[in-house]
Amino acid sequence: MPTTAIRRPVVAGAGTMGVTLARIFAQAGYAVTLWNRRTSSLDRAQERIAGDLAVLQEKGLLDESPAAIAQRITYTTDFAVYDSADFVVENIAEDLEIKQAFYRTICQHVSPDTLLTTNTSGLRVSDIAQAVEHPERFCGMHFWNPPDLMPLVEITKGEKSGDAVAQAVHALALSLGKKPVIVQKDILGIIGNRLQYAVLREALHIMAEGAAGPEEIDAAMKYGPGFRYAVLGPLETVDLGGVDIFRAVSNYLFADLDASQRSPVLNDLADQGRLGVKSGGGFYDYADGQGEAKRRRRDELFQQLWTILKDN
Repeated sequence: MPTTAIRRPVVAGAGTMGVTLARIFAQAGYAVTLWNRRTSSLDRAQERIAGDLAVLQEKGLLDESPAAIAQRITYTTDFAVYDSADFVVENIAEDLEIKQAFYRTICQHVSPDTLLTTNTSGLRVSDIAQAVEHPERFCGMHFWNPPDLMPLVEITKGEKSGDAVAQAVHALALSLGKKPVIVQKDILGIIGNRLQYAVLREALHIMAEGAAGPEEIDAAMKYGPGFRYAVLGPLETVDLGGVDIFRAVSNYLFADLDASQRSPVLNDLADQGRLGVKSGGGFYDYADGQGEAKRRRRDELFQQLWTILKDN
């Protein structure tokens, strides 16, 4: 199904991801429906979208009025909305049984041609697909959080996902202004999380060894590899640096990298209730609104970076 045929997209789930995705679709010109089981969640979603659009207007980041964008979003708790949907992106609880139950229900409503996608970041697409009728029209569509600021969308093919469906979802992501990639094999963590957690494991190991603290580790990443990775991927970096050079280093360094299955550093923080910004402290302390200030600064920098890189 080409994206030009998508006229009635439905975003399922009015949590953090779903609310923002509904706005992203509306900003891209789609008349979108945000579905959720609870009316109270939809009420909060509508308030948040109005607030976000107002902020974007103040910053000069909208091409049209907030009212025009908001009018393209419909809110409902009625499963009947799936009767006419031609595309669904699901963002409900990250629980296999809950997701499968959802798909069993909507498959009683949707057309056999309706494209179905899941925004799961951890579950296997093929496992969810066991509850999907015509699983060839189903694939993963993983947005990174915050989805309005992170360009990447990972489109994962399950064991039965059709090539044409993956290509159609890829084209849809492009129409939303995203940078999509198609993942040909249904692997845990997809691409981005596997790379992210490989770096995290080594960062935690460096800290556990006493070689450096959080400030030094974060600074080394931001101003070294992270600075480079905003422009080049790891494999492009090897080509520019020389395959022979990287092979020589890998011959002694790979064996010294951490391969632990658990991190005592993460376990200790979690056991202490230091859960990050949401609890007021994690690796760093976030008293007196510092956590929210850090989020705002992150978002500002993401916007600036995307302005520079979006056409590359």
